[in-house]
Amino acid sequence: MDYPVFHLDFLGNRLLIALDAILHVLINHPFAIGGVPIICLLHAMAIRSQDRRWEQLAHRCLMVIFIVTTTVGALTGVGIWFAVSLVNPASIGSLIRVFFWAWFTEWIVFVTEVALILYYTLKWRKAMDGGLESQKRHLKIGIGLAVFSWITMSLIVAILGFMMDPGSWKEDGRFLSALLNPIYFPQLAFRTTLAMVMGGFLGGGLVYAFTRQDHELRRDAIRIIFKWTACWVLPLAASSVWYYTVLPSSMTAHFAVAMGTQEFAKWYLQFKWVLIGGTAFAALAVLINWLKPGRMNGWLYLVPLLVTFYMLGHFERVREFIRKPWIIGDYMYANGYRAADYPLLQRDGVLKHSTYAAVREVTPENEVAAGREVFRLTCTRCHTVEGVNSVHRLMEKMYGLSGWNRDAIAAYVENMHGARPYMPPFPGSKDELRALGAYLASLEMRKDPMEGAHNGGIPAPDAYSRSRNAL
Repeated sequence: MDYPVFHLDFLGNRLLIALDAILHVLINHPFAIGGVPIICLLHAMAIRSQDRRWEQLAHRCLMVIFIVTTTVGALTGVGIWFAVSLVNPASIGSLIRVFFWAWFTEWIVFVTEVALILYYTLKWRKAMDGGLESQKRHLKIGIGLAVFSWITMSLIVAILGFMMDPGSWKEDGRFLSALLNPIYFPQLAFRTTLAMVMGGFLGGGLVYAFTRQDHELRRDAIRIIFKWTACWVLPLAASSVWYYTVLPSSMTAHFAVAMGTQEFAKWYLQFKWVLIGGTAFAALAVLINWLKPGRMNGWLYLVPLLVTFYMLGHFERVREFIRKPWIIGDYMYANGYRAADYPLLQRDGVLKHSTYAAVREVTPENEVAAGREVFRLTCTRCHTVEGVNSVHRLMEKMYGLSGWNRDAIAAYVENMHGARPYMPPFPGSKDELRALGAYLASLEMRKDPMEGAHNGGIPAPDAYSRSRNAL
């Protein structure tokens, strides 16, 4: 491990990434990907009818999307980079090496996207007052914004698919094999159609909010939006099935656990009927607005959007879980260690090959301290001591409140991958395994939180580490 370990023991590293990433997706899909085409539809109606009411409605909806995407959306997007670089730098480093040119292209596309939304929003009034040709040119800027927003997502989806199933890249190492991995096109189809449906529900809610005094405009606008949305419903269902069929069997085997782990079982059972009922209600909302647009109360437009928000958030959690024990499929485990390095690490130990470690080898005198360091290096990507996904609480469930046996714990950790295949195999040596068992057993009597690099929990690299890294 060549990086210092960042760790938030009260929150947990994986939850830090999950909160930021899920919030970003919930902004990106309905607002940036699905919402901008809705604005373009309203904009086109304004040009076609030369009715200022349509122009004002489109501009108001655009301002909401502009503010949300350039504040929360942009900050959470950058936040993903910071969070992943802190929590699992080995994984992001590996992905950058494989997808350098894809990310380079994505950054250019993203900068272009930002420039387009700034121009499209801030030059709106001037363009709409400049005559028909000026209005048509400005609509092309909006269409370009929609296209570049989708391209940004299409590049990121390639990386997400690669992390689930690298495909033939494992054999040939080619960039194109990594980019066009087996999950890429199904996931891209699923996310595109889902974003369009979510954008339609968002657009319907915004139109309702901004047309309280103009029922005729509301009726006409909602009819257009929900016809657009209805066109994406069947493709969404088809792409969902397609996406599921390309998942490796090792991932689909984790669905039962992903949907009902001990931590989430009660939560999921309580809300599964909300999910089913909400999905049915969303379909009903599309049908009603197709037949009788504008007849539903305003809050009913919010329900389908919230249902799709819930579904997307739950989907992201399940997608991340079923990928385990890998962070990059069949290449790097969730703990940040490559599968190819396991024979070396299990022979020599992770402490010897870690640049930032407070302990270099296990002795009878430092066994608990060494075990604590092993826990920091191998377990803190997913577990905390006392926070979210606490290892202390997990062991209380397994061994009770007292009588924890170090040998029994070490034996469980040694075989945990067989019992729980979504957990990576232990990467260290036999001595480190026994030391980890001793440290975990010691938590029965103490509950000191685990420090990270940001609060002085890890020393600077020693002379041995510096000389090794210079080789």
